[in-house]
Amino acid sequence: MKNFDEYNDKSRRDGLTLDSQVVHGATGMDPVTGAVSFPIYQTATYKHPSITDRTGYNYSRCINPTREEVERTMCILEGGARAYAVSSGMAAIMLTLSILKPGDHVVCSDDVYGGTSRAVKEVLAPMGVANTSVDLSRLSDLMAALRPETKMIFVETPTNPMMKVADIAAIARIAHERGILTVVDNTFLTPYFQRPLALGADIVIHSGTKYLGGHNDLLAGIVVLREPDLGQWYEIRNHVNGAGLGPMDSWLLLRGMKTLALRMRRHNDNAVKVANWLRNHPKVEKVYFVGFADHPGREISDRQTTGCGGTLSFRVDSMETVNQILARVRLITFAESLGGVESLITHPVSRTHTEVSEADRLALGITDTLLRLSVGIEDADDIIADLAQAMA
Repeated sequence: MKNFDEYNDKSRRDGLTLDSQVVHGATGMDPVTGAVSFPIYQTATYKHPSITDRTGYNYSRCINPTREEVERTMCILEGGARAYAVSSGMAAIMLTLSILKPGDHVVCSDDVYGGTSRAVKEVLAPMGVANTSVDLSRLSDLMAALRPETKMIFVETPTNPMMKVADIAAIARIAHERGILTVVDNTFLTPYFQRPLALGADIVIHSGTKYLGGHNDLLAGIVVLREPDLGQWYEIRNHVNGAGLGPMDSWLLLRGMKTLALRMRRHNDNAVKVANWLRNHPKVEKVYFVGFADHPGREISDRQTTGCGGTLSFRVDSMETVNQILARVRLITFAESLGGVESLITHPVSRTHTEVSEADRLALGITDTLLRLSVGIEDADDIIADLAQAMA
């Protein structure tokens, strides 16, 4: 059997819009049998023809055809040179952060996913990797934080959960002038709405569990490299860590991505309607949503994205209202995570950001009365009606 790369004619995808690319992926089908659904290669190991002949496959921790199809597809969607599919979003984050060595320094978005914050401050710091958290929506803060030993700038945009927007192109320019890697967590917008590598970022990561998979039925993480220079290092580290995505989850991710364009447009449109409704509710004090015309980062967002996504946060008037909403929602589910077809609501202080210190949370505006809403693809009027009855 030939290595699947020999069947992968990337020219088949040239000139196609992303709407079509997500449907067909890289190879698009099984090149051996013609199966239009890419097969699940549920195997741990592979037969060798002889001691001198190789098929390109040996052990699924290192290489698996289903996982390869995910990785090739993500390269096409993000415009990257190499991709790695791993077991979770945190596995993708840790794989990327492990580039750093003792004595290095990383600058990180202050309003960042709680797991990222914990990894930087509680795992890397004791190993001798220094860190500084700053508001990367302010380039002056970034410049003040840089050191001669800074090796990485880790960007979330929009941030989780306060929806701050960072200028990826400007940050990448600053980084490249100093030989610093720019890493962008693109989970919230996916390549459908934002392509950080095209803006100058070096590495893009995703929690594939969220919008890429889209159905709350798998765990996955993705790392995409703009240039192949780091590829050999990633290959070694990924194989040693043993974090490669399994074939079943790889297939679920491929299946989920086929509808990415349709889902992201619906998430986006629904979020606009829900955000505007929330903004006019008497019990809602503030809504954090990139789609508002008066959002502080709207001008930058318009330059680097083609949509605002489906996640927003809002602050209500009291803990009584928080508890009332979480207890009464029917269509919406009180649960962690985001990006699935179902609408999910969570309470960052008690759920997603428990690892962040109280002082840091309050400085960011993550108060007890803040809720994060992942707007699903249900009818927007039904989502609004559910919120209305929950807050009545």
